Amino acid sequence: MSIKNPIDHARDACYTMIRKFAAEDLPPKGRFHYHQGVFLSGMYKTYELCKDEKLFSYIKNWIDSVISEDGIILVQDGIQMDDMQPGILLYPLMDKFDDQKYRLALAFLMGQFACYPRSKSGGLWHKDSYQNEMWLDGLYMGGPINAEYGKRFNSSRHTELVIEQIKLMRKFTMDDETGLWYHAWSESKTASWANPQTGQSPEFWGRSIGWVTVAILDDLDFISKSNPSWNELVEIVVNLIEAVCKYQDATGLWYQVVNRVGEAGNWLETSCSCLFVASICKAVRMGLMDSGMLKAARKGYDAIIGSLKYQENDVLIGSVCIGTGVGDYEHYCNRPTSTNDLHGVGAYLIMCAEAERVFNK
Repeated sequence: MSIKNPIDHARDACYTMIRKFAAEDLPPKGRFHYHQGVFLSGMYKTYELCKDEKLFSYIKNWIDSVISEDGIILVQDGIQMDDMQPGILLYPLMDKFDDQKYRLALAFLMGQFACYPRSKSGGLWHKDSYQNEMWLDGLYMGGPINAEYGKRFNSSRHTELVIEQIKLMRKFTMDDETGLWYHAWSESKTASWANPQTGQSPEFWGRSIGWVTVAILDDLDFISKSNPSWNELVEIVVNLIEAVCKYQDATGLWYQVVNRVGEAGNWLETSCSCLFVASICKAVRMGLMDSGMLKAARKGYDAIIGSLKYQENDVLIGSVCIGTGVGDYEHYCNRPTSTNDLHGVGAYLIMCAEAERVFNK
């Protein structure tokens, strides 16, 4: 086991990526997209703990490269959940700098949410090209930004949007037998992957479930305990984390397809393992789960740290699934892996930040 604290591991990963990319060059370069947003969200969580101003400056430099001086987002698809998530980074910039462009950019995004297309059931589409489809990833891409907006600006409309989407996603994607949530749901049941009776996709993809648990816990940071749905949201996220923990491998990690433990073709995937560890840690820290759950979190954390490789001063985070669409078991198993892609490093930083808060309190 490493003698470093989780926050030290997080800073190592941040500086590895800073050496690799100038902020404005983060891929896809110039686009306001969740690849950069996820990574920089993890960097911000790291900054909150270590107060290394170089990290905050890096976040600011990226945001400044993708929005104009009058707060217009330069390259973005306003009908794609993946292109909404980086807006969460605008809040700390608004707090630290007296620059109107950050408020204008946030208002721009909220205007997009106001007219964002929905299915008949009320679910936000994943993107314009996937009409009437809800993907689990969307709860992370659109949830926390709206939850924080609701609290900051006393807007019940934004708070209730977050709550509504969580409940709809559970209704349409949860499997009663396992307690896990399928990756996606097609209201029309016409998607190539959709079950013709339920509209559900066929498999439980790890990282998408990880985004759900992380998102709901982040949402709860901004939703009042007096809200009539508070207890239901807690029950939703706790039940999902408990379901996930049933499928933790003996190594401490989780599989790409969560419930297919040890099956041919399946493989242990780093980013979902990071998100599950982070979620357990945060749920315990918030008092939503018993501290005994930290045994599973510690086992997962140690396995992830033990899997790291190093190249001179750089940390290498491998076995990360690149982005993926929805598909069958073979589809997920055949997805390529990468080292130090933004999904993986972001998930890793989120994990390290939460582990620091509970393992070194």
